[in-house]
Amino acid sequence: MDHVDGTTAPRLLPWLSPDGKPCYLITGNGGGYLSRLADELEDLQMTTGTDVLGLARRVLEDPESPCTEVRYAGLRLAECLTDALRVAESRGMRLPAPDTEDTAGGDGARGQLT
Repeated sequence: MDHVDGTTAPRLLPWLSPDGKPCYLITGNGGGYLSRLADELEDLQMTTGTDVLGLARRVLEDPESPCTEVRYAGLRLAECLTDALRVAESRGMRLPAPDTEDTAGGDGARGQLT
Protein backbone atom coordinates (compact mmCIF):
# COMPACT_ATOMS: atom_id res chain seq x y z
CA MET A 1 0.00 0.00 0.00
CA ASP A 2 1.31 3.42 -0.87
CA HIS A 3 0.91 6.53 1.24
CA VAL A 4 -0.29 9.83 -0.19
CA ASP A 5 3.31 11.09 -0.24
CA GLY A 6 4.39 8.14 -2.43
CA THR A 7 6.18 6.15 0.27
CA THR A 8 5.41 2.49 0.80
CA ALA A 9 3.77 1.42 4.06
CA PRO A 10 5.85 -1.10 6.00
CA ARG A 11 4.66 -4.70 5.97
CA LEU A 12 4.35 -6.51 9.29
CA LEU A 13 6.25 -9.77 8.86
CA PRO A 14 5.04 -13.10 10.27
CA TRP A 15 8.08 -13.52 12.52
CA LEU A 16 9.60 -11.68 15.46
CA SER A 17 13.10 -10.33 15.96
CA PRO A 18 15.46 -12.31 18.24
CA ASP A 19 14.41 -10.05 21.12
CA GLY A 20 10.68 -10.64 20.46
CA LYS A 21 9.85 -7.39 18.70
CA PRO A 22 7.77 -7.08 15.50
CA CYS A 23 9.65 -7.04 12.21
CA TYR A 24 8.64 -4.83 9.30
CA LEU A 25 9.64 -4.79 5.66
CA ILE A 26 9.62 -1.79 3.35
CA THR A 27 9.74 -2.63 -0.34
CA GLY A 28 9.19 -0.76 -3.55
CA ASN A 29 7.16 -3.37 -5.42
CA GLY A 30 6.19 -5.98 -2.82
CA GLY A 31 7.53 -8.85 -4.91
CA GLY A 32 11.01 -9.35 -3.48
CA TYR A 33 12.48 -12.44 -1.86
CA LEU A 34 11.49 -11.48 1.71
CA SER A 35 7.94 -10.65 0.62
CA ARG A 36 7.56 -14.05 -1.03
CA LEU A 37 9.10 -15.75 2.02
CA ALA A 38 6.64 -13.92 4.28
CA ASP A 39 3.73 -14.93 2.00
CA GLU A 40 4.82 -18.58 2.14
CA LEU A 41 5.19 -18.50 5.94
CA GLU A 42 1.76 -16.88 6.34
CA ASP A 43 0.24 -19.62 4.17
CA LEU A 44 2.01 -22.28 6.25
CA GLN A 45 0.82 -20.68 9.50
CA MET A 46 -2.78 -20.65 8.31
CA THR A 47 -2.58 -24.27 7.13
CA THR A 48 -1.01 -25.31 10.44
CA GLY A 49 -3.78 -23.52 12.32
CA THR A 50 -6.41 -25.45 10.39
CA ASP A 51 -4.63 -28.75 11.10
CA VAL A 52 -4.18 -28.00 14.81
CA LEU A 53 -7.82 -26.98 15.12
CA GLY A 54 -8.95 -30.31 13.69
CA LEU A 55 -6.72 -32.27 16.04
CA ALA A 56 -7.63 -30.15 19.06
CA ARG A 57 -11.34 -30.58 18.43
CA ARG A 58 -10.98 -34.35 18.82
CA VAL A 59 -9.22 -33.90 22.16
CA LEU A 60 -11.64 -31.25 23.42
CA GLU A 61 -14.76 -33.18 22.38
CA ASP A 62 -13.65 -36.32 24.25
CA PRO A 63 -14.71 -36.04 27.91
CA GLU A 64 -12.12 -38.72 28.73
CA SER A 65 -9.17 -36.71 27.38
CA PRO A 66 -6.44 -36.39 30.00
CA CYS A 67 -5.88 -32.92 31.43
CA THR A 68 -2.37 -32.79 29.96
CA GLU A 69 -3.69 -33.41 26.44
CA VAL A 70 -6.34 -30.71 26.84
CA ARG A 71 -3.70 -28.28 28.11
CA TYR A 72 -1.38 -29.15 25.22
CA ALA A 73 -4.21 -28.62 22.73
CA GLY A 74 -5.01 -25.27 24.33
CA LEU A 75 -1.39 -24.13 24.13
CA ARG A 76 -1.11 -25.11 20.45
CA LEU A 77 -4.42 -23.37 19.69
CA ALA A 78 -3.17 -20.20 21.40
CA GLU A 79 0.00 -20.29 19.28
CA CYS A 80 -2.01 -20.73 16.10
CA LEU A 81 -4.43 -17.97 17.06
CA THR A 82 -1.49 -15.63 17.69
CA ASP A 83 -0.14 -16.44 14.22
CA ALA A 84 -3.56 -15.99 12.57
CA LEU A 85 -4.11 -12.62 14.25
CA ARG A 86 -0.66 -11.46 13.12
CA VAL A 87 -1.45 -12.52 9.53
CA ALA A 88 -4.80 -10.70 9.70
CA GLU A 89 -3.13 -7.56 11.07
CA SER A 90 -0.44 -7.65 8.40
CA ARG A 91 -2.92 -8.16 5.59
CA GLY A 92 -5.27 -5.54 7.00
CA MET A 93 -2.46 -2.99 7.09
CA ARG A 94 -1.93 -3.59 3.37
CA LEU A 95 -5.54 -3.02 2.33
CA PRO A 96 -6.20 0.19 0.43
CA ALA A 97 -7.91 2.96 2.34
CA PRO A 98 -11.70 2.85 1.89
CA ASP A 99 -13.21 5.26 -0.59
CA THR A 100 -14.82 8.03 1.42
CA GLU A 101 -16.95 9.32 -1.46
CA ASP A 102 -20.64 8.60 -1.20
CA THR A 103 -21.23 6.28 -4.16
CA ALA A 104 -24.85 5.43 -3.28
CA GLY A 105 -26.36 8.51 -4.84
CA GLY A 106 -25.97 10.81 -1.85
CA ASP A 107 -28.81 9.34 0.24
CA GLY A 108 -26.53 8.04 2.99
CA ALA A 109 -27.85 4.50 2.54
CA ARG A 110 -24.54 2.99 1.51
CA GLY A 111 -24.03 -0.56 2.70
CA GLN A 112 -27.66 -1.16 3.66
CA LEU A 113 -29.56 -4.15 2.34
CA THR A 114 -33.09 -3.69 1.13
